[in-house]
Amino acid sequence: MPASEPLTAGFWEGCAARELRIQRCADCGAHRHVPAPLCSHCRSFESSWDVSHGTGRIFSYIVVHHSVHPATDALVPYNVAVIELDDCGGVHVTSNVVGCANEDLSIGMPVRIAWEQVDPELWLYRFRPA
Repeated sequence: MPASEPLTAGFWEGCAARELRIQRCADCGAHRHVPAPLCSHCRSFESSWDVSHGTGRIFSYIVVHHSVHPATDALVPYNVAVIELDDCGGVHVTSNVVGCANEDLSIGMPVRIAWEQVDPELWLYRFRPA
């Protein structure tokens, strides 16, 4: 289970509610992911959470063919994709694209969020072709 701490609690609470929450600087409005205590644009410590619509495009991806941990042995080959969100300032989030063969993935492919319950208490965001 991921460890929730005060800095990331809003993100994980969003996942539990099936909301992709992206941190936003309360002073300059810049979005950032992963959550951080300090805005890299204006150095403010003030932030809030915006809920993304969960649509975007594949910015980059790789297909993993060799498991690096026993937990992923049964999953290879699997993809790891960087998604540029359409909203939230074009922030990049990392996840997987599901519902699509790895060989059909392409840079720029439109995707939308798909929630997956991986544990009775944990929902994670994935993406599927739009």
